[in-house]
Amino acid sequence: MDINNTMNRKTLFFGFGAIVVGLLFVTWGNCLAQEPKKILSIEAYDMLNTVPDTYLIDVRTRAEYQFVGHAINAYLFPYVFMTQEFGKKDEQYGYRFNVKNKDFLSEISKIFKKTDNLLIICRDGTRSAAAAKELLDAGFRNTVHVEDGFEGSKFPSFKDSNKHKFYRQLAKRNKIYGFNHRRHYGWQWWGLPWTYKIDPKYIYPPDLKLSKQ
Repeated sequence: MDINNTMNRKTLFFGFGAIVVGLLFVTWGNCLAQEPKKILSIEAYDMLNTVPDTYLIDVRTRAEYQFVGHAINAYLFPYVFMTQEFGKKDEQYGYRFNVKNKDFLSEISKIFKKTDNLLIICRDGTRSAAAAKELLDAGFRNTVHVEDGFEGSKFPSFKDSNKHKFYRQLAKRNKIYGFNHRRHYGWQWWGLPWTYKIDPKYIYPPDLKLSKQ
């Protein structure tokens, strides 16, 4: 047996293995990098006050922004639009907001740079998670998901599914005040500044093109 050839094959094998492992680490690192950072609304407020080029993007519907209220200086860029479709979901009736804003990325790109710190907020963290991921994939690398939202999740709420189910059943059975209501978490719960007042500077840009009618 040629010892030199055997050693060369082993060296080639281990070298190739090292390359494969290296590529896996790089790929894994890229996958991890594609998930938006998550923060609470009070952290978002602190960033707005201390970190340059930081902006709060509200991705709720126009109606929520106007009638529920919004964080002061929050830019409105609806991720989905409310429709006239009425139906039932999860034992509750309501009007649905299920029309995706096809201009979401293009409109944000007109106002913000891809190096800006974009803090994405919605009602309870559901829409903002999807919107933040879409922005990150589009190259807005400093996109942050405000996970507790403006109004927060329905009370009580736990990340642990078993704990969540147990305490919600307990609260419902005992008719706890505030059960299934919001504002026990989120921007409003923290007492952060918000308003009903509409400033055209922060409104969704296409809405400023007033109708001639």
